[in-house]
Amino acid sequence: MKKAALAALLVFGGLHTTFAQRPSDPALLVPQTAPPLEYIAVADPIVLPAGMTMGAAASVAFDAKGHLFVLNRGAQPFVEFDENGKFLRAFGDGLFTRSHGLRIDADGNLWATDVGAHVVMKLDPQGRVLLTLGTKGEAGEWNEAAGSRKLNQPNDVAIARNGDIFVSEGHGAGNNRVLKFDKTGKFIKEWGKLGTGPGEFDQPHALAMDSQGRLFVGDRNNNRVQVFDQDGKYITEYKQFSRPSGIFIKGDTLYVADSESESVSQNHNGWHRGIRYGSIKTGKIGGFIPDPETRTRAADNFTGTSAAEGVAVDAAGNIYGAEVGPKAVKKYVKK
Repeated sequence: MKKAALAALLVFGGLHTTFAQRPSDPALLVPQTAPPLEYIAVADPIVLPAGMTMGAAASVAFDAKGHLFVLNRGAQPFVEFDENGKFLRAFGDGLFTRSHGLRIDADGNLWATDVGAHVVMKLDPQGRVLLTLGTKGEAGEWNEAAGSRKLNQPNDVAIARNGDIFVSEGHGAGNNRVLKFDKTGKFIKEWGKLGTGPGEFDQPHALAMDSQGRLFVGDRNNNRVQVFDQDGKYITEYKQFSRPSGIFIKGDTLYVADSESESVSQNHNGWHRGIRYGSIKTGKIGGFIPDPETRTRAADNFTGTSAAEGVAVDAAGNIYGAEVGPKAVKKYVKK
Protein backbone atom coordinates (compact mmCIF):
# COMPACT_ATOMS: atom_id res chain seq x y z
CA MET A 1 0.00 0.00 0.00
CA LYS A 2 1.29 3.47 -0.89
CA LYS A 3 2.31 5.78 1.96
CA ALA A 4 -0.35 8.37 1.06
CA ALA A 5 -3.13 5.80 1.14
CA LEU A 6 -1.90 4.38 4.41
CA ALA A 7 -1.70 7.85 5.91
CA ALA A 8 -5.26 8.51 4.80
CA LEU A 9 -6.40 5.36 6.54
CA LEU A 10 -4.72 6.56 9.69
CA VAL A 11 -6.31 9.99 9.65
CA PHE A 12 -9.81 8.95 8.61
CA GLY A 13 -9.93 5.34 9.83
CA GLY A 14 -7.77 5.48 12.94
CA LEU A 15 -10.28 6.80 15.45
CA HIS A 16 -9.87 6.16 19.17
CA THR A 17 -6.12 6.71 19.08
CA THR A 18 -5.07 9.45 21.50
CA PHE A 19 -6.63 9.81 24.92
CA ALA A 20 -6.54 11.23 28.40
CA GLN A 21 -3.99 9.67 30.69
CA ARG A 22 -5.60 7.51 33.39
CA PRO A 23 -5.80 3.88 32.17
CA SER A 24 -9.26 3.17 33.62
CA ASP A 25 -10.82 6.59 32.97
CA PRO A 26 -13.91 6.44 30.68
CA ALA A 27 -12.62 9.62 29.04
CA LEU A 28 -9.98 7.47 27.37
CA LEU A 29 -12.67 6.27 24.97
CA VAL A 30 -13.18 9.76 23.52
CA PRO A 31 -11.18 10.09 20.26
CA GLN A 32 -8.77 12.98 20.00
CA THR A 33 -6.27 13.85 17.26
CA ALA A 34 -4.74 10.89 15.43
CA PRO A 35 -0.97 10.52 16.00
CA PRO A 36 1.44 10.73 13.07
CA LEU A 37 2.15 7.63 11.04
CA GLU A 38 5.44 6.27 12.41
CA TYR A 39 5.73 2.84 10.77
CA ILE A 40 5.73 1.53 7.23
CA ALA A 41 5.46 -2.05 6.03
CA VAL A 42 8.48 -3.95 4.73
CA ALA A 43 7.94 -5.98 1.59
CA ASP A 44 8.59 -9.73 1.96
CA PRO A 45 10.09 -9.69 5.47
CA ILE A 46 10.54 -13.47 5.48
CA VAL A 47 11.54 -15.84 2.70
CA LEU A 48 10.19 -19.39 2.54
CA PRO A 49 11.86 -22.18 0.57
CA ALA A 50 10.49 -22.93 -2.88
CA GLY A 51 7.31 -24.99 -2.66
CA MET A 52 6.65 -24.17 1.00
CA THR A 53 3.63 -22.12 2.01
CA MET A 54 2.70 -20.52 5.31
CA GLY A 55 -0.44 -21.68 7.07
CA ALA A 56 -2.62 -19.35 9.11
CA ALA A 57 -0.01 -17.48 11.18
CA ALA A 58 -1.31 -17.46 14.74
CA SER A 59 1.63 -16.07 16.73
CA VAL A 60 5.19 -14.75 16.50
CA ALA A 61 8.01 -14.62 19.05
CA PHE A 62 11.75 -13.89 19.23
CA ASP A 63 14.49 -15.84 20.98
CA ALA A 64 17.60 -14.37 22.61
CA LYS A 65 19.51 -14.57 19.30
CA GLY A 66 16.93 -12.40 17.58
CA HIS A 67 15.55 -15.30 15.56
CA LEU A 68 11.90 -15.05 14.60
CA PHE A 69 9.64 -18.02 15.29
CA VAL A 70 6.25 -18.20 13.60
CA LEU A 71 3.59 -20.56 14.93
CA ASN A 72 1.24 -21.35 12.06
CA ARG A 73 -1.45 -23.87 11.16
CA GLY A 74 0.46 -25.48 8.31
CA ALA A 75 2.05 -28.90 8.03
CA GLN A 76 5.11 -27.71 9.97
CA PRO A 77 3.70 -25.48 12.73
CA PHE A 78 7.02 -23.97 13.89
CA VAL A 79 9.03 -21.97 11.36
CA GLU A 80 12.30 -20.28 12.35
CA PHE A 81 13.99 -17.37 10.55
CA ASP A 82 17.21 -15.53 11.31
CA GLU A 83 17.30 -11.82 12.12
CA ASN A 84 17.30 -11.00 8.40
CA GLY A 85 14.24 -13.10 7.60
CA LYS A 86 16.19 -16.00 6.12
CA PHE A 87 14.51 -19.39 6.55
CA LEU A 88 16.35 -21.70 8.94
CA ARG A 89 14.05 -24.63 9.65
CA ALA A 90 10.49 -25.84 10.10
CA PHE A 91 9.40 -28.52 12.55
CA GLY A 92 6.60 -29.88 14.71
CA ASP A 93 4.70 -32.01 12.21
CA GLY A 94 1.80 -33.77 13.91
CA LEU A 95 2.10 -31.92 17.22
CA PHE A 96 -0.93 -29.65 16.92
CA THR A 97 -4.60 -29.80 16.11
CA ARG A 98 -5.06 -26.00 16.03
CA SER A 99 -1.99 -24.07 17.15
CA HIS A 100 -2.58 -20.71 18.80
CA GLY A 101 -0.27 -18.92 21.27
CA LEU A 102 3.54 -18.87 21.40
CA ARG A 103 6.10 -17.65 23.94
CA ILE A 104 9.85 -18.24 24.25
CA ASP A 105 11.38 -18.24 27.73
CA ALA A 106 14.79 -17.07 28.88
CA ASP A 107 16.28 -20.52 28.22
CA GLY A 108 15.04 -20.61 24.64
CA ASN A 109 12.24 -23.09 25.36
CA LEU A 110 9.12 -22.78 23.21
CA TRP A 111 5.75 -22.63 24.94
CA ALA A 112 2.77 -23.14 22.65
CA THR A 113 -0.95 -23.64 23.07
CA ASP A 114 -3.30 -25.85 21.10
CA VAL A 115 -6.94 -24.75 21.31
CA GLY A 116 -8.01 -27.79 19.30
CA ALA A 117 -6.34 -30.44 21.47
CA HIS A 118 -6.75 -28.46 24.75
CA VAL A 119 -3.11 -28.54 25.78
CA VAL A 120 -0.12 -26.31 26.45
CA MET A 121 3.28 -27.69 25.47
CA LYS A 122 6.81 -26.76 26.46
CA LEU A 123 9.44 -27.72 23.89
CA ASP A 124 13.21 -27.37 24.09
CA PRO A 125 15.02 -25.39 21.36
CA GLN A 126 15.43 -28.61 19.36
CA GLY A 127 11.67 -29.15 19.33
CA ARG A 128 11.44 -31.97 21.88
CA VAL A 129 8.38 -31.86 24.14
CA LEU A 130 9.43 -31.38 27.78
CA LEU A 131 6.09 -30.73 29.49
CA THR A 132 2.40 -30.90 28.61
CA LEU A 133 -0.39 -29.22 30.56
CA GLY A 134 -3.85 -30.61 29.94
CA THR A 135 -5.08 -33.92 28.59
CA LYS A 136 -4.60 -34.06 24.83
CA GLY A 137 -7.86 -34.26 22.93
CA GLU A 138 -10.05 -33.87 26.02
CA ALA A 139 -11.72 -30.63 27.07
CA GLY A 140 -12.68 -30.16 30.70
CA GLU A 141 -12.01 -28.56 34.06
CA TRP A 142 -8.71 -28.58 35.91
CA ASN A 143 -9.76 -30.08 39.24
CA GLU A 144 -6.98 -31.58 41.32
CA ALA A 145 -9.37 -32.93 43.96
CA ALA A 146 -11.30 -34.88 41.34
CA GLY A 147 -8.14 -36.04 39.58
CA SER A 148 -8.95 -34.02 36.44
CA ARG A 149 -6.07 -32.28 34.74
CA LYS A 150 -7.89 -30.98 31.72
CA LEU A 151 -7.98 -27.61 29.99
CA ASN A 152 -10.58 -26.17 27.66
CA GLN A 153 -9.27 -24.26 24.65
CA PRO A 154 -6.10 -22.68 26.10
CA ASN A 155 -5.35 -19.52 24.12
CA ASP A 156 -2.01 -18.27 25.36
CA VAL A 157 0.76 -18.77 27.90
CA ALA A 158 3.11 -16.46 29.80
CA ILE A 159 6.15 -17.34 31.90
CA ALA A 160 7.19 -15.36 35.00
CA ARG A 161 10.83 -14.78 35.93
CA ASN A 162 10.67 -17.50 38.57
CA GLY A 163 9.29 -19.97 36.04
CA ASP A 164 5.64 -19.83 37.09
CA ILE A 165 3.31 -20.57 34.18
CA PHE A 166 0.14 -18.63 33.37
CA VAL A 167 -2.44 -19.96 30.92
CA SER A 168 -5.49 -18.13 29.54
CA GLU A 169 -8.37 -20.44 28.78
CA GLY A 170 -11.51 -20.11 26.67
CA HIS A 171 -11.84 -19.57 22.92
CA GLY A 172 -15.46 -19.31 21.87
CA ALA A 173 -16.29 -21.89 24.52
CA GLY A 174 -14.40 -23.00 27.57
CA ASN A 175 -13.88 -21.76 31.06
CA ASN A 176 -12.97 -18.04 30.70
CA ARG A 177 -10.26 -17.99 33.31
CA VAL A 178 -6.53 -17.74 33.98
CA LEU A 179 -4.67 -20.66 35.57
CA LYS A 180 -1.34 -20.48 37.39
CA PHE A 181 1.16 -23.35 37.69
CA ASP A 182 4.67 -23.57 39.08
CA LYS A 183 7.61 -24.29 36.79
CA THR A 184 7.11 -28.04 37.10
CA GLY A 185 3.47 -27.84 36.04
CA LYS A 186 2.01 -28.13 39.54
CA PHE A 187 -1.32 -26.30 39.78
CA ILE A 188 -1.30 -23.26 42.08
CA LYS A 189 -4.54 -21.36 41.51
CA GLU A 190 -7.05 -19.98 39.03
CA TRP A 191 -9.26 -16.93 38.71
CA GLY A 192 -11.98 -15.58 36.48
CA LYS A 193 -15.38 -16.54 35.11
CA LEU A 194 -17.63 -15.46 32.25
CA GLY A 195 -18.67 -11.85 32.76
CA THR A 196 -17.88 -8.20 32.17
CA GLY A 197 -16.78 -7.06 35.62
CA PRO A 198 -13.24 -6.66 36.97
CA GLY A 199 -11.51 -10.04 36.99
CA GLU A 200 -14.16 -11.60 34.77
CA PHE A 201 -13.54 -12.60 31.16
CA ASP A 202 -15.20 -13.25 27.86
CA GLN A 203 -12.57 -15.06 25.77
CA PRO A 204 -9.23 -14.25 27.44
CA HIS A 205 -7.21 -14.50 24.25
CA ALA A 206 -3.68 -13.23 24.94
CA LEU A 207 -1.17 -12.79 27.76
CA ALA A 208 1.90 -10.65 28.38
CA MET A 209 4.01 -9.61 31.38
CA ASP A 210 5.62 -6.25 32.02
CA SER A 211 8.93 -5.56 33.75
CA GLN A 212 7.17 -5.38 37.13
CA GLY A 213 5.78 -8.88 36.69
CA ARG A 214 2.20 -7.72 36.21
CA LEU A 215 0.08 -9.95 34.02
CA PHE A 216 -1.80 -8.33 31.12
CA VAL A 217 -4.77 -10.30 29.78
CA GLY A 218 -6.31 -9.58 26.39
CA ASP A 219 -10.01 -9.97 27.24
CA ARG A 220 -11.15 -10.04 23.62
CA ASN A 221 -14.94 -10.19 23.68
CA ASN A 222 -14.98 -7.52 26.40
CA ASN A 223 -12.81 -5.28 24.18
CA ARG A 224 -10.24 -4.56 26.88
CA VAL A 225 -6.88 -5.51 28.37
CA GLN A 226 -7.06 -6.30 32.08
CA VAL A 227 -4.04 -6.09 34.40
CA PHE A 228 -3.43 -8.31 37.45
CA ASP A 229 -0.70 -9.10 39.91
CA GLN A 230 0.59 -12.67 39.89
CA ASP A 231 -1.91 -13.72 42.55
CA GLY A 232 -4.82 -12.67 40.35
CA LYS A 233 -5.58 -9.36 42.08
CA TYR A 234 -7.20 -6.93 39.63
CA ILE A 235 -5.21 -3.72 39.14
CA THR A 236 -6.70 -1.83 36.19
CA GLU A 237 -7.89 -2.19 32.61
CA TYR A 238 -7.34 -0.53 29.23
CA LYS A 239 -10.20 -0.19 26.75
CA GLN A 240 -8.51 2.39 24.53
CA PHE A 241 -6.36 -0.27 22.80
CA SER A 242 -9.47 -1.71 21.15
CA ARG A 243 -10.28 -5.40 20.72
CA PRO A 244 -7.21 -7.48 21.70
CA SER A 245 -6.40 -10.58 19.69
CA GLY A 246 -2.70 -10.37 20.60
CA ILE A 247 -0.65 -8.33 23.06
CA PHE A 248 3.06 -7.71 23.59
CA ILE A 249 5.01 -5.51 25.99
CA LYS A 250 8.44 -4.00 25.37
CA GLY A 251 9.70 -1.63 28.04
CA ASP A 252 6.74 0.53 29.01
CA THR A 253 4.99 0.16 25.66
CA LEU A 254 1.98 -2.07 25.14
CA TYR A 255 1.33 -3.35 21.61
CA VAL A 256 -2.18 -4.65 20.87
CA ALA A 257 -3.26 -6.40 17.68
CA ASP A 258 -6.93 -6.01 16.75
CA SER A 259 -7.89 -8.45 13.99
CA GLU A 260 -11.66 -8.50 14.44
CA SER A 261 -13.29 -5.10 15.03
CA GLU A 262 -15.97 -4.26 12.46
CA SER A 263 -15.69 -7.70 10.87
CA VAL A 264 -15.77 -10.80 13.07
CA SER A 265 -16.91 -8.76 16.07
CA GLN A 266 -20.50 -7.57 16.07
CA ASN A 267 -20.16 -5.35 19.11
CA HIS A 268 -17.26 -3.05 18.30
CA ASN A 269 -18.33 -0.84 15.42
CA GLY A 270 -16.43 2.42 15.05
CA TRP A 271 -13.15 0.80 16.06
CA HIS A 272 -10.80 -0.17 13.27
CA ARG A 273 -8.56 -3.19 12.90
CA GLY A 274 -4.80 -2.84 13.16
CA ILE A 275 -2.00 -2.59 15.72
CA ARG A 276 -2.16 0.08 18.43
CA TYR A 277 0.72 0.86 20.75
CA GLY A 278 1.05 3.14 23.73
CA SER A 279 2.18 3.72 27.30
CA ILE A 280 1.29 1.30 30.08
CA LYS A 281 2.06 4.11 32.54
CA THR A 282 -0.36 6.73 31.22
CA GLY A 283 -2.64 4.73 28.96
CA LYS A 284 -1.97 7.16 26.14
CA ILE A 285 -1.97 5.67 22.63
CA GLY A 286 1.23 6.52 20.78
CA GLY A 287 0.31 5.26 17.32
CA PHE A 288 -1.76 3.02 15.11
CA ILE A 289 -0.87 0.77 12.18
CA PRO A 290 -4.14 0.31 10.26
CA ASP A 291 -5.28 -2.91 8.64
CA PRO A 292 -4.86 -2.57 4.84
CA GLU A 293 -8.15 -4.47 4.54
CA THR A 294 -10.81 -1.76 4.92
CA ARG A 295 -13.98 -3.79 4.33
CA THR A 296 -16.41 -4.05 7.26
CA ARG A 297 -19.31 -6.24 8.30
CA ALA A 298 -21.83 -3.39 8.12
CA ALA A 299 -20.80 -1.89 4.78
CA ASP A 300 -19.43 -4.87 2.87
CA ASN A 301 -20.67 -7.98 4.70
CA PHE A 302 -17.02 -8.76 5.44
CA THR A 303 -16.79 -11.20 8.35
CA GLY A 304 -13.19 -12.38 8.12
CA THR A 305 -10.29 -11.92 10.48
CA SER A 306 -7.58 -9.72 8.98
CA ALA A 307 -4.55 -7.72 10.10
CA ALA A 308 -2.35 -9.13 12.87
CA GLU A 309 -3.65 -11.52 15.48
CA GLY A 310 -0.27 -12.19 17.09
CA VAL A 311 2.23 -9.38 17.64
CA ALA A 312 5.88 -9.16 18.75
CA VAL A 313 8.65 -6.57 18.65
CA ASP A 314 12.33 -7.25 17.94
CA ALA A 315 15.34 -5.75 19.71
CA ALA A 316 15.51 -2.90 17.19
CA GLY A 317 11.88 -1.92 17.80
CA ASN A 318 10.45 -3.33 14.57
CA ILE A 319 6.89 -4.63 14.90
CA TYR A 320 5.86 -8.04 13.54
CA GLY A 321 2.30 -9.22 13.03
CA ALA A 322 1.09 -12.79 12.56
CA GLU A 323 -1.98 -12.82 10.32
CA VAL A 324 -4.42 -15.72 10.53
CA GLY A 325 -6.76 -14.72 7.69
CA PRO A 326 -4.15 -13.61 5.12
CA LYS A 327 -1.75 -16.42 6.23
CA ALA A 328 1.16 -14.02 6.35
CA VAL A 329 3.73 -12.33 8.58
CA LYS A 330 4.13 -8.55 8.31
CA LYS A 331 7.02 -6.41 9.47
CA TYR A 332 6.74 -2.69 10.22
CA VAL A 333 9.71 -0.38 10.62
CA LYS A 334 9.94 3.26 11.65
CA LYS A 335 10.09 5.74 8.79
